[in-house]
Amino acid sequence: MKKLMGLSAAIFFLAAAVNAQSSEASPTSEIKIDKEARASINKEKKEDRKALRKLKENEVSGRTEEAFISDFGNIPVTNWQRLDYFDEADFIKDGQAMSAFYDEDANLVGTATTKTFEDLPEQAQEYINKKYSDYNIGAVIFYDDNEQNQRNMELYNLQIDADSYFVELKKDNKEIVVQVTENGDVSYYTRLS
Repeated sequence: MKKLMGLSAAIFFLAAAVNAQSSEASPTSEIKIDKEARASINKEKKEDRKALRKLKENEVSGRTEEAFISDFGNIPVTNWQRLDYFDEADFIKDGQAMSAFYDEDANLVGTATTKTFEDLPEQAQEYINKKYSDYNIGAVIFYDDNEQNQRNMELYNLQIDADSYFVELKKDNKEIVVQVTENGDVSYYTRLS
């Protein structure tokens, strides 16, 4: 009986030893885990900064107001607004309605100016009149990107990083936006409805 119990115990320990996994990790798997952990931490920090920015939703940064004066002079601002990730200043310059957008570091990201269809390059006007002849022309906006700031602005829920016109076109219940370069090249941008 003792031999049977001893044999059972030996088989049990042998099976446990065979099925046991090594707890040692290879150096490459440790590096991979470190990179994943670092990426996860960086992602959490970025999300925390965005959340903090949203918490201060109604407050426009004093630094942004100072930067605006530095960029545009002492022009009266008709409206300051905190967007999700930008401060926006609405103002009139040279008789044109404009908006300036600043990032969390109070650096100018770009400006948007209300324009007319006639402000577009002639080549673009001809193309739009021909290709979209059955559409009604709506708002025209010129976005002037600040090339010195790597941060991109969102317009119509898409990031933009180049100076361009944006033209809203409507037909029946369909509303689209086309992008026009300063050279007059026209391309489909997005659908609004």
